[in-house]
Amino acid sequence: MTKRKAGPISDAEEARIQAAIARDPDAPEITDEQAAQARPASEALDPALFARLTQRGRPRSETRKKLVTLRLPPDVIEGYQATGPGWQVRMGEVLAAGLRTSTRGRKRTA
Repeated sequence: MTKRKAGPISDAEEARIQAAIARDPDAPEITDEQAAQARPASEALDPALFARLTQRGRPRSETRKKLVTLRLPPDVIEGYQATGPGWQVRMGEVLAAGLRTSTRGRKRTA
């Protein structure tokens, strides 16, 4: 499927759009006075709130996971993927449960 490129709009269409913008009470254009009073969020907000809002990514986990490469049968992977988002977590939970039951009463050797 190719994307269609919109051509330039006519002056009449531009006038119609601008008139609709001007009539919208929920989104008025800011005045020069308002623009002059604007401050960066880092100055206007409480420093703790600003720091929280500008954090990137999710918080670091206390227990970091290890990246591994593992060869598994395609039907196993497809079966887990078919369960939807979070399939990797569910697979990890099953592996952890299997480890607990298979090592019960045994000593692990390095």
